[in-house]
Amino acid sequence: MGNATQQTVPHPTQFYRLPSIKQKFQVSGSTIWSWIKQGKFPRGIKISDNVTVWESQAIERWAADRIAASQAGK
Repeated sequence: MGNATQQTVPHPTQFYRLPSIKQKFQVSGSTIWSWIKQGKFPRGIKISDNVTVWESQAIERWAADRIAASQAGK
């Protein structure tokens, strides 16, 4: 048996668009944009003039942080 090299296959980056985020958190688009302006929500990635996306990991991390802050009484 030879030395088998195990390669890690990177997971493709997943993205959310605004309608998915609105549905996920049950808030309006204007609330999300307001949170972004206030620095309370991750900034999106502009992929074209009319399309902004958010990395799913950043959104899930933000949600986990909000849950932790809520449970800590913040």
